[in-house]
Amino acid sequence: MSEDEYVAERSMSGVFLGVLVVALLAALGSLVWCYGLQNHLADTQKQLTAAVQKNADLAEKLEATNARLRATSETLGQSVGIAQKQIEIRAQNILAAQQAATSKLEREQAATNQQIGAVSSDVATVKTDVGGVKTDVATTRSDLEATKTQLNRVVGDAGVMSGLIATNHSELEILKHKGDRNYLEFTLKKGEKPLLLSGIKLQLKKVDVKHSRFTLNVSADDRNIEKKDKNLDEPVQFYTGKTPVLYELVVNDIEKNTVSGYLSTPKNQ
Repeated sequence: MSEDEYVAERSMSGVFLGVLVVALLAALGSLVWCYGLQNHLADTQKQLTAAVQKNADLAEKLEATNARLRATSETLGQSVGIAQKQIEIRAQNILAAQQAATSKLEREQAATNQQIGAVSSDVATVKTDVGGVKTDVATTRSDLEATKTQLNRVVGDAGVMSGLIATNHSELEILKHKGDRNYLEFTLKKGEKPLLLSGIKLQLKKVDVKHSRFTLNVSADDRNIEKKDKNLDEPVQFYTGKTPVLYELVVNDIEKNTVSGYLSTPKNQ
């Protein structure tokens, strides 16, 4: 073999080897690409399967939701129908109540008109009664003035002309309103301790209901005075004070072991 043939043969071998290496590399790359593509397809298949399952779940939930909506719509329609009936019944009841209230108001108005008429009659009657009351007041005043004139002035047990004498509570009230003297009411019981009244001590010692007489002790200015067998409505008189002034005691009610009356003192005392 010549040198040129040997060189040509070696060149062909090198080319073939190069092509073989390139083919091997291409096959290896294809194999790697196919493996990666297979893995990618597997992942894609998993995702597709999950998506299909998710769509199935969504479809099932959608169907359940549609079923609930249909049931709710039916219930709502029934409720609306019931509510409509209730509204109609309520409206009828309101109209009936309004009619009843109107009738009641008319009856009350008629009754009020009758009462107003009756009140007008009563007012006329009251006016007449007021006129009668005014007449009674005038009569009472006249009687009061007459009572004042009936109050007596008598000589007391000390021989001094007394002031006006009251024989009962009404007459005593008249004397109090005159304001000439102080009048202090009292009640004494036999056997009790002395009663202190305006600086004077009074103690009942004896009562004679049959003859309307009594006996009592009067203590004033450290002096004890016995007023014995005094009569009903008799002024019992005594003097007391640094500058002696006249005090009067009148008993106008006698009962068993009890007498009641009043003590009359000067205004400045």
